[in-house]
Amino acid sequence: MSPRKQPAAAMLLAAGLGKRMRPLTDKTPKPLIEVRGRALLDHALDRVAAAGIRRVIVNVHHLADQIEAHVATRDDLDISVSDERDVLLETGGGIKRALPLIDADPFVVANADSLWINGTVPLLQRMAQRWDARRMDMLLALHATAAATGYDGRGDFTMDATGQLARRTEGGVAPFVFMGVSLLRPKLFADTPDGAFSLSMLFDRSLEAERLYGLRHDGLWMHVGTPEAVDEAERAIADSIE
Repeated sequence: MSPRKQPAAAMLLAAGLGKRMRPLTDKTPKPLIEVRGRALLDHALDRVAAAGIRRVIVNVHHLADQIEAHVATRDDLDISVSDERDVLLETGGGIKRALPLIDADPFVVANADSLWINGTVPLLQRMAQRWDARRMDMLLALHATAAATGYDGRGDFTMDATGQLARRTEGGVAPFVFMGVSLLRPKLFADTPDGAFSLSMLFDRSLEAERLYGLRHDGLWMHVGTPEAVDEAERAIADSIE
């Protein structure tokens, strides 16, 4: 891929139930929860639009009508909806269902509630520059575990000097956490199950093939998983722009 060429499409995962965000998500889908007066989904769509990606697929399940109505108000992007009202397909299954709408290699996948502030060079631009189809099937955006806002887990991956990843050891602590933003290739979905499955299955396949790589984000990332984390994210953003 040319260093200046962005992927042709992005998929935003917006079909989750948002259980940890209750009671806010009892009547509002998590992607429409607002941080600093703007829906989480719009923050993600803004990053995609700023990267020059116009074709976007958004999957829906929980309170789907609200998300469909919301994305219809965006006239700066060509947004298609992948409908999962019939069954929740998890991350991997949801992407697999939407592949005919995506039609790009590679393509961006981001959690609709992924919230980040770009560093000197926008994250999606840096990922496009880093992508190497000869070596990679997946490229994950990573953040330093200790510096992530709203995150109190043990991290997900270690990374060597080339960017190649390995999973955190059981019971251990890893220096990097997955931000929910990635570049990946459609061929990864060959021979995957019909129905629901996790994107984690494709992490494992790429790891086994030594084709899973990471890129450390040089800006802020906020894990907005609970009502309390909304306030924490708003404070972090305010501090970053003051």
